[in-house]
Amino acid sequence: MSIISDSLKRIKPSPTIAVTQKARELRAAGKDVIGLGAGEPDFDTPDNIKKAAIKAIKSGDTKYTAVDGTPALKKAIIRKFKRENKLNFSSDQITVGTGGKQVLYNAFMSTLNKGDEVIIPAPFWVSYPDMVLLAGGKPKIIKCTEREGFKLTPEKLKKAISKKTKWLILNSPSNPTGAGYSKKEIQDLAKVLVRNKKVYVLSDDIYEHIRYDNFNFFTIAQISKLKDRTLTMNGVSKSYAMTGWRIGYAAGPKEIIKAIGKIQSQSTSNPSSISQAAAVEALNGNQGFIQKRSKAFKERRDFVVRSLNNIKGIKCLTPNGAFYVFPSCRGLLNKKTKLKTDTDFVQKLLEKSNVAVVQGSAFGLDGYFRISYATSMQNLKKAMDRIKSFCENLI
Repeated sequence: MSIISDSLKRIKPSPTIAVTQKARELRAAGKDVIGLGAGEPDFDTPDNIKKAAIKAIKSGDTKYTAVDGTPALKKAIIRKFKRENKLNFSSDQITVGTGGKQVLYNAFMSTLNKGDEVIIPAPFWVSYPDMVLLAGGKPKIIKCTEREGFKLTPEKLKKAISKKTKWLILNSPSNPTGAGYSKKEIQDLAKVLVRNKKVYVLSDDIYEHIRYDNFNFFTIAQISKLKDRTLTMNGVSKSYAMTGWRIGYAAGPKEIIKAIGKIQSQSTSNPSSISQAAAVEALNGNQGFIQKRSKAFKERRDFVVRSLNNIKGIKCLTPNGAFYVFPSCRGLLNKKTKLKTDTDFVQKLLEKSNVAVVQGSAFGLDGYFRISYATSMQNLKKAMDRIKSFCENLI
């Protein structure tokens, strides 16, 4: 009899973390590997945020805090939602966790019963389905095609909702595609949800500030009839280059926020006091650097998309935000290349050209691969040259 629980057997390790770890191991072994798998900004955390953390350490702010966030950080989050999203929340509608991932995990653990369905548009962030499975729920994957811009349509949403549906996950801009839902697209989805009063929405807004081409961000909680059924998750990891600080937060119905706090009180307890102090400064401090960094990301995006679309057999849409592209490699999966799947493609690319990317099937859509361009232009130029050479040699 195995000591490992049945619930753990239902899930798999994170593919994106696995690719990043593989790249590290190859580099440690002396290989010149370019890792394009990690969803992590290559920029440093801004100095004013670092100084706030140092100040917290020096002033002895190193003790336990309230389980679900310090009063100061909750106030900063409340101000953020009002300032940027025109949403009003009270402190008992805010929770803070050790990264956005923990907030999402807590939400599912505290709300899902066995057999409850969670609608997940694909391509999706790799952790969504496994979190649902761990919580005893059932992921209901709805494939969203390239023709649809990799976005859920009202027609597909309406068809997917059943008596067992508890949550819909929306991620805009998206990981892995960078696709963003316009205000009208959100409003059209909202019309379906307003009619289905038992469905809650988990809005993953972690890439809110990383967007391009005058794309206007709109979150579904701004639809007044859905605010009481929406949990809006965000964090400081991506926009503020604070991945290692591990601070995520969410705003939503008091009942859900209280339940999340109950879960957290018996698991990790409070996030780091130092990281919370830094997050206060991130949210309250000067925001000007965000636009400058988004401009740099846009330059990288444009270069990567242009380079990929100049490779025979590769096709890549131009995303609205985040720092990913999700190109198709279907034109290279055939008898001539001896590649049958996107997994074959990314494995051979790593083996032959020392470029690490993630297969699209890990995100729920076969025939694609994800590139993170959150790295230097120098690395990207080398990587694009290698990918082009690899693909040309296949043909």
